Amino acid sequence: MDTVIEIRDLTKTYGAVKALDGLTLSIPRGGVYGILGPNGAGKSTLFRTLLGLISPTSGEATVMGGRIGDPAATRRMGSMIETPRFPPFMTARQVLEWLARAHGGVPAQEIDGWLARVGLNEAANRKVRGFSVGMLQRLGVAAALMTKPDLVILDEPTSGMDPPGIQEMRALIRSLADDDGVTIILASHQLQEVQRVCDRVAIFNKGRVITEGRVSDLTASGERLRLAVTPLAKALGVLGERASLDGDALVAAIARSETPAVIRALVEAGVEIEEARWIGADLEDVFMTETGWTGVQTNAAKGAAHAG
Repeated sequence: MDTVIEIRDLTKTYGAVKALDGLTLSIPRGGVYGILGPNGAGKSTLFRTLLGLISPTSGEATVMGGRIGDPAATRRMGSMIETPRFPPFMTARQVLEWLARAHGGVPAQEIDGWLARVGLNEAANRKVRGFSVGMLQRLGVAAALMTKPDLVILDEPTSGMDPPGIQEMRALIRSLADDDGVTIILASHQLQEVQRVCDRVAIFNKGRVITEGRVSDLTASGERLRLAVTPLAKALGVLGERASLDGDALVAAIARSETPAVIRALVEAGVEIEEARWIGADLEDVFMTETGWTGVQTNAAKGAAHAG
């Protein structure tokens, strides 16, 4: 696997607190890679370390073949860490022109192109003091992308956006990866969006990686067979402890290879099968299990657990 980032035993301490605790991770080149974890898991600390904004206490990491802070590698990176802040008296276009000069210049037509691509072309000449959080996020993404980096780190890129804006940002991120060949690394508390946009994810907890892999593989591990059948009691008698009620249907924890035998046993027992389909665990289920969150939680509590 061709990697864009290699991290070995990376540790960052603040007094007695270990923000990163011997973190080891390889991130492949290309595609969209998600970094997930509860508050304090170490995501933002990792991003700041990779960007050379803070120094690790111990361990090492390479980014695009160069060590942390290597100027050649840094010039090929773009980033947006948390909600960006810009001079309030500038317009969106002026902000990008100002930042472009710091990078050696970006043609005006390209700046206009990036404003359009993040959905800010109609607000290009508005002062940013009146921008919503979602609009500031869009401008921050444009600033991260306008130098055409090979690697982009985005921390909560859809924060403050309405559903259409989230959908547009998802499409942009996938387009950058699929059409422009940019490697995208993102953190987000919106796990449904992560599941839709990311190819692979790493789940952090207490400064360590607790699970990592392709989204499809992680969610397939919780795959179950959902059966709409009558009578339910007779079907439960056939399936035993492998099945549980799910509303007016059953959910069975069985292997796909067992499906023909299970269907046959149900039919032979006189059970009528209206529907049988496979359902997978979603990324939220995986996140909750891997980070040790159990019991009944409100959606608000879950949302708070995913941020950070």
